[in-house]
Amino acid sequence: MKKTLLLQLCASAIALTAWAQPSPELQQTRQQAVSFSVLADGNAMLDFGRAAFGQIEITANASSVNDTLRLHLGECAADGRVDRNPGGSRRYRIVTVPLQQGTHTYRPAIPKDRRNTSGTAVRMPDEVGEVMPFRYCEVEGAKGLTSSDVVRIAVNVPFDDDAAYFHSSDSVLNAVWDLCKYSIKATSFTGYYVDGDRERIPYEADALINQLCHYATDCRYDVARRTFEYLIEHPTWPTEWILQMDLIAWYDYLYSGNTELIERYRDELQAHTLMALRDSETGLISSKRGQSREVLNSIRRRDPVSDIVDWPHSGILGLAQGQGGEDDGYVYTDFNTVVNAYHYAAVARLGEMMKAIGRNADAARFAYYAGQLRDDFNRAFLDSVRGIYVDGIGTDHASLHANVFATVFGLVPDEYKATVARHIISRGMACSVYGAQFLLDALYDCGEPDAALTLMTSRSDRSWVNMMREGSTITMEAWGNTWKPNQDWNHAWGAAPANIIPFRLMGVRPVAPAFDVVEIRPRPGSLREAECLVPSPKGPITVRIADGQMSVSLPAGVKADVYLPQDGGRTHKHVKKLVTGEKKWKL
Repeated sequence: MKKTLLLQLCASAIALTAWAQPSPELQQTRQQAVSFSVLADGNAMLDFGRAAFGQIEITANASSVNDTLRLHLGECAADGRVDRNPGGSRRYRIVTVPLQQGTHTYRPAIPKDRRNTSGTAVRMPDEVGEVMPFRYCEVEGAKGLTSSDVVRIAVNVPFDDDAAYFHSSDSVLNAVWDLCKYSIKATSFTGYYVDGDRERIPYEADALINQLCHYATDCRYDVARRTFEYLIEHPTWPTEWILQMDLIAWYDYLYSGNTELIERYRDELQAHTLMALRDSETGLISSKRGQSREVLNSIRRRDPVSDIVDWPHSGILGLAQGQGGEDDGYVYTDFNTVVNAYHYAAVARLGEMMKAIGRNADAARFAYYAGQLRDDFNRAFLDSVRGIYVDGIGTDHASLHANVFATVFGLVPDEYKATVARHIISRGMACSVYGAQFLLDALYDCGEPDAALTLMTSRSDRSWVNMMREGSTITMEAWGNTWKPNQDWNHAWGAAPANIIPFRLMGVRPVAPAFDVVEIRPRPGSLREAECLVPSPKGPITVRIADGQMSVSLPAGVKADVYLPQDGGRTHKHVKKLVTGEKKWKL
């Protein structure tokens, strides 16, 4: 039985500006365990099927006032019990419940973790109370306990489970979709996009991926806007993360049609392009020079930013010195290819945003700057002999990341697209779960849908299947415990397939704000059948490929440019623009 209670999130500890987005409601859902067993020592073991951020409620009978229950809550199980020592940032708590005589219902307070309930961490509102992520509950000391006596109260922003749908002929891909979609719901427990339970702090990179995944799984835009406003006031340290703020604002406008963030934060968006760090000789930006107090103040930073590329790097956070990090051996120089690819994307998107609010002179200025930057970028970083991108000025190392980000931000000249694509494919999954978002985007941009499908359905150790194999039901911070020993098991930045599948594999993407016009360009690869429902502000869009046919259904007010996939989506055949309604084509 499930019963939903909506609570208004109104007691946040985060101080925002007077025009901050309204606080979203938090939903509390009562959930029963999917399995219940009594262990040899009399303890009761309950499995709720999937982890959720929440609290526990238990009804128990006590014969005296001296009776006590001990509840073991955790994300991990070992030998049929809650794992008391899961390691890293995997969660385990023991909660002691003193009982009153007779039968009573208890909802004990979850003990706070000092790291994620102090400093800049986002606090839970008083009306809800502290939560923790757990899948299992082991009850010690209860006699005659039944499954119905124990209830988990899961907390998240209201989420329409039926707003998005995907199913295909590949059962592994279906499982990956389910994992990633659920991760977006489960990790929304604070009303912000946070980086997981270890810190509970919004980071720009987490927010960008979470935003796209949320748009793909539920038609909701307020959490992204609220997180954007938080990050304006509380920026984090990586250079690329600062540049991502323009992308977050752009996606908000493109998917929702709302210009509120652009109009209110016009100056901040320009500062976040980091144009102030431009070097006059190369035309590029560098975090190694130009970070004056004035520049840092413009992005609300006390300390300088530094380049990240991907995370973690070798030799930190539990990785041995000889153990590689997730940046494919990136060689960091003063002028970084990935940073400048992001810089180009931020400036180009800012120009489009200025046009959207009628500031045409600014739009033209940024468009001109972006054009110059594109030329400077290719002059500096493109190795024309090998036909691939190097990591920066002064090195011939060509990482996956340098080539992926040049591709996804549209910087690769046509004559080099084939060699760049071959290089990207040759590197495999040489990136983190964060980098996977952009790697998959790049493979679809390169016309390599089977390579992307292979990575999403891989059973290797560096895969979404491995997250499930290791026991997590929410996407992890890393591919597995080996690649980030201190990781947590509830990081939405690992949920890229939640947006990649509908937007890239099924090819449903807005090309005009608020889905007035969409492009439908499926790239199903080797899939025999695939069907999706994609939410939009105007209603659901459905695409189905099966039995040699493709069908599309559009809600009122939506037009679409439809491209029929040829050779699994490596190429396409353009058909006439479809206006509101449903149509089928033979493939």
